[in-house]
Parts: sequence; C-alpha cells; structure tokens
Amino acid sequence: MNFHRMLAVSRKEVLQVVRDRRSLLIVLVMPLMLMTLLGYGVNLDTKHIRVYALDREGSPASQDLLKRFQSSEYFKLVAMVTDYRALHAALDDGRCQLAIVIPHDFSARLHDGRPVKVQALVDGSDANTAQIAIAYAQGVLAGYGAAIQAAFFRRSNAPAVNPSISIETRTWFNEDLESKNFIVPGVAAIVMAVVGTLLTSLTIAREWERGTMEQLISTPVTALELILGKLIPYFALGMFDTAICVSVAVWWFEVPFRGSIVTLAVGSGLFMTVILGLGFWISVITRDQLAASQIGLVAAFLPSMLLSGFTFPIDQMAVGIRPVTYIVAARYYIIILKGVFLRGNGLRVLAVPALALSLYTVLMVLLAKRSFHKSLV
Repeated sequence: MNFHRMLAVSRKEVLQVVRDRRSLLIVLVMPLMLMTLLGYGVNLDTKHIRVYALDREGSPASQDLLKRFQSSEYFKLVAMVTDYRALHAALDDGRCQLAIVIPHDFSARLHDGRPVKVQALVDGSDANTAQIAIAYAQGVLAGYGAAIQAAFFRRSNAPAVNPSISIETRTWFNEDLESKNFIVPGVAAIVMAVVGTLLTSLTIAREWERGTMEQLISTPVTALELILGKLIPYFALGMFDTAICVSVAVWWFEVPFRGSIVTLAVGSGLFMTVILGLGFWISVITRDQLAASQIGLVAAFLPSMLLSGFTFPIDQMAVGIRPVTYIVAARYYIIILKGVFLRGNGLRVLAVPALALSLYTVLMVLLAKRSFHKSLV
C-alpha cells in the first residue's frame, strides 16, 4: 500500500467536503441540532402530574392530605371541585391526569382507627404515566398514613411498633434517577450513526454522478488505498463530532462523566469505523447520492433509535425482536457509553461490547472491500 497515494485521495476528499455546503452542515450543525432536540425532547421523567381534587369533607385532616400532594414535585394540584360531574369533565377533556376523591367520613374513620379509602381516578390513555401516577399517589398516602399512625402512638403514649422488615434503598450510578443521565450519552450514538452514515454514503455515489470515478479508476491507486483514503477524513470528522457531543453532554446537560477518555475513544473509534463501513458499502451498491442518503438514514437511524436500548429496554421488547438487537452495532456502543459515563467502567469490564464492535468492524471493512472494484461495471 502506498501512503502517498492514500493521502492524496484523503486530501481530495477533504477538499470536496469543504466545498460542499451540505456536507459541512451535516458535520457542524447536525450534531448540535440532534443533541438539542433529542436531549431535551426525549425525557422519561414524569413530574408535575395534573391533579384535580374533590374534598367531600373539607376538614383540616383532609386538607393536610391534599397539601402533601401539593408539596410533591411529582404532582401539581390544579383545582378543587365540588362535585363528581366537574371531576369527570376534567378527566374527559384532559385538564387533569389524576383525580383524588376524599370521602365525607375521612376524619371520623381516622379518629376511630378504621380503614379509610381515598379514591383515585387515573387517565389511562397514557398507560405509562397512569402507572407512575398510581405509584406516586400510593407513596404519598403511605407517608400520610405513617405520620397519622406515629401521631396516634404519641398521643396514647403507646410504644411505636416498627415493621419487622423494611427496605433501605441506595441508588448507584444515577443517584437522582434523572432520565437525562442515561439518555443524553445515548444521543451521541444516534448522532454518530446518522452523521457517519450520511457522510460516507455520498462518497462513491458522488464520484459516479460527477463522472470522476473513471479518472480514479485509471490511476494506479488500489482499491484499498481508495477506501482508506476516502474514509480517513470522515473518521476524523466523526471523532470531532463525538467530542462535541460528549462536551455538550458533560458541560451543558451536566451528565456525570466517571470513566476514562481512553475507553471512550476506543469504543467511539470502533463504532465510527462500523458506521463508516456501512455508509461506504451503501454508497458502492447504490451509485446514487439521493438513494444512498435515504437508505443510509433508514439503515442507521431507525435501528439505532429503536433497537439499541436507547429509548426502550431490550429486556422489555418482544421475544422475537430481542435477537434482532444483537446485529445492531449501536446496542454495544450504548452499553459502552453508559458504562463510561455513569459507572466509570474500563475496557476490562466493557470487553464484551468492545469485542462485539471489533468483530463488527472487521466484518464491515471486509464487506466494503469486497463490494468495491476498480471497474466500470
């Protein structure tokens, strides 16, 4: 392999990128745009659930219970109503997601030590939010019940009865359970997949459409020199975009970074090589810029978004879909990103996804090399 010929091809590719405004927009603008849209748009935290309340008693005890909902960051007590009709209307037109009904004998039952049932009506059109709202409401009621019980024991001078079994939780790696901490690093994988595939899917197709492929074929440059010469500039641009995404994640979205830059660079380099090989292969087989960019976008974006574990847990997918996720390269890169950002894992812990990406890299390079021939047919 002649490095001078390879560098000459790389220099030619850099000039084409600099002269092509579309490529510059993909390199410079798209990463920031996708990081902003996905970083803010994809949020799994459920807070400020809109609540309407029907207090049929209006006692200090019932008002104290409603204040607990009001003081919680997960609920927003929007309005108090006086009858069921207004409550149903609010649920019907979406003004509230949760309706609380406090019975007329709330205080009397508490005073007598009898069970009290507080009704909660939940909008089930959004099943995920409904389940979360029910769990949060049960937590508020459990806290209120424990406070009432403790007050009863203090008044009666009776010894408090502690539960024989209790659970003490401590959250590791994402202490505040904020969804942005595991979503934003995954956005970097989506950005790299889209940008890398779009850029390289145009390389060979552009040469065919502009009629310059015949000149390249007539030169002494070999197929391997041509492939490497074309991919090296895009590899550098992809790693530059990765650095931008990581910087935005750490300094703008304040995602903790506990791992090693070296581990992140190795994982990113492997994933970028896979993506560039995929885009190059698409460009070779299509020979058309429009078709190549469309196929590249579908082949890179949809699997990375839906089947990599970025938005949906793979364990919760249908049994028939889970094996398909093993052929999505972004699955392994997202494991590396989460391990580096949140767990501070090194290459020893992340050996399995790194090895999978390595095998994927070899496969894509071989596929790109076998698909490209220096011929006009």
